[in-house]
Amino acid sequence: MVNFRRWIKAGLVGLLLVFSLVLTVAFVSPNNRYFEIVKNLDIFATLFVEVNKYYVDEVNPSQLISEGVGEMLGELDPYTVYISEDKIEDFRTLNTGQYAGIGASTTNIEGRRFISMVYEGYAAYDNGLRIGDEIINVDGVKIAGLSQTRLNELVKGQAKTVVSLSVKRLSQPELIELKFEREKISIPNVPYSGMLENNIGFIKFTEFTPNGYKNVKKALQKLQKDGASGIILDLRGNLGGLLKEAVDISNLFIASDLEVVHTKGKVESSNFTYKTQYNPLAPEIPLVVLVNNMSASASEIVAGTLQDYDRAVLIGQKTYGKGLVQNTRDLPYNSKVKMTIAKYYIPSGRCIQAVDYSHRNPDGSVGKMPDSLKVAFQTKNGRKVYDGGGIDPEIILENVQISDLTRQLVVNGYIFRYASEYANNHESIVSASDLNLSDDEYADFIEWIEEEEFTYTNPLTEDLAKLEKSVDESSKKDQVSPHIKDISDKLTIPLNLALQNNSAEIRRLLEVDIASRYYLEPGAVEAGLGDDPSIKKALMLFSSPDKYEALLAADK
Repeated sequence: MVNFRRWIKAGLVGLLLVFSLVLTVAFVSPNNRYFEIVKNLDIFATLFVEVNKYYVDEVNPSQLISEGVGEMLGELDPYTVYISEDKIEDFRTLNTGQYAGIGASTTNIEGRRFISMVYEGYAAYDNGLRIGDEIINVDGVKIAGLSQTRLNELVKGQAKTVVSLSVKRLSQPELIELKFEREKISIPNVPYSGMLENNIGFIKFTEFTPNGYKNVKKALQKLQKDGASGIILDLRGNLGGLLKEAVDISNLFIASDLEVVHTKGKVESSNFTYKTQYNPLAPEIPLVVLVNNMSASASEIVAGTLQDYDRAVLIGQKTYGKGLVQNTRDLPYNSKVKMTIAKYYIPSGRCIQAVDYSHRNPDGSVGKMPDSLKVAFQTKNGRKVYDGGGIDPEIILENVQISDLTRQLVVNGYIFRYASEYANNHESIVSASDLNLSDDEYADFIEWIEEEEFTYTNPLTEDLAKLEKSVDESSKKDQVSPHIKDISDKLTIPLNLALQNNSAEIRRLLEVDIASRYYLEPGAVEAGLGDDPSIKKALMLFSSPDKYEALLAADK
């Protein structure tokens, strides 16, 4: 312990000496920012040594520092984070979409771990792992009760090493033992592309990881070859990623040497203008971009750039509003810091950042920019667009909300588990696009749900129960209680009837999950296209060229 204290003190003192040297060279006054840095580092070093020396229980230095640094950076914004050495691999996976594993994803249903997706061409799929399999052991370690982080640590590892899984599969009483050689996995960022009705091409793009431009370009080339007369680029739920991929994907639809985005930061090196470099692949084809409130960062750069050049019509909901740029800097001992270094501005000159983290409320919270402070900018054609709160689509659609019943079926895993039951009883199905559950098949689902003794809890009924409890303690009980009971009786709907009332949305979710069992992620995407309100709206717009052009024309 003594040696450890000396090591800590020596390291921190060394750090202080470095800053003291900076202070000596750059000293202006006691109020100088470098003086404040040295002063507070001195306080921190002394505090840390004193806590480590005298605190009643043993202190974990790494954990204490990591949490302290995390809290400190959290005061800046949610995107500036410290990445310790043991979290580097997770960070790389998040930023590159690549990791060494077997090519499968999992989901947690009531404490049990099931395979939720396998990716074709990787060890998981090639060696027989299937969606719906329940993981029991990994290399002989029982996974019951383990966290997702711990499960990931067991399954992932060095490439070309072997991992064994024991899984339980429907209709097979014995555990299935499977072995996989770990390999570099690259999660597909274009899980589906294909032709919709009336020769309209569709591209689903999920994240701006390496090869995003290459994969979108490849999909676009094939759609053009197949005779696409219009393109739908789906960026819904795409949280962003690499800035260069956003610039190059924008370049597929706009001319070379056009500004896509420029960044402004505190230091000169953070200021940069990114322009298109290539001849566009599809500069004229009618284009619709689908966005929602989870389209963020790089997605907003693409959507905003295409909007600013009047190159595409946006359909959906206002985007997330993340106009901040992060960069990663190396720290000692293989750790890193991902830090916000600049704000980005799209071609019209607007920054779409919705939250100003530099001006917090007295309680530490932050709010979005009020409409009264937003500034108007103009697109190439002279249309008004605004900064400070995400990107507003030309055609705004309400976000589709599922019922409480459907939400409970999803969250508690009943949709997922029934899809596995269905696949176990059906060797094959029609194509994903043609999959429509019949009334008899939906009746089978209702019968299965009832056998599972699923209990539906209406949130309004729960609220009434709370109200009734408070009334029981008041003098108005006799007057109010009969009315509460009357309302409660009207809200209580038999499960069978509730399932029928919500059959449209439940069937759609079942069809998507069932399609994934046969056609993996591409099938799941394709099965959900037919009833998608945003896609329906886009197809209607393509059938009305005059309206499409009017939406992009100058404001009158």
